[in-house]
Amino acid sequence: MKVVRIDEVSREAHVTPLFTGPEVAKQVLLPDSKENVVNVVHFGKGVRNKFHTHDCEQILIITAGRGVVATEKEEKVVTVGDIVLISAGEKHWHGSNGESEFSHIFVSRKGSKMTQLED
Repeated sequence: MKVVRIDEVSREAHVTPLFTGPEVAKQVLLPDSKENVVNVVHFGKGVRNKFHTHDCEQILIITAGRGVVATEKEEKVVTVGDIVLISAGEKHWHGSNGESEFSHIFVSRKGSKMTQLED
């Protein structure tokens, strides 16, 4: 068994073309997991990721701020305590609602593929 405290895991800048701005940080919570990717992603005010898909389910557990999770058909405002299940292959984006910073725990299958669909 392994117990991890989020406040003891280092926060690293996470700048990639997937995000609309550079104010993004990531904490890798369970690097030794053989089956899952479990990270905290922190979005600066107004920053989101671009439309993308995953080849497996993605789970988001909202831990700070107010954000938006959107598909091509709908946008949902989410806040601390909300849990979002995104189906494999569903085109979506998520991030800050523009009024606050936003953080979520991101859970997916190790080795899964993400495809960015927006420039």
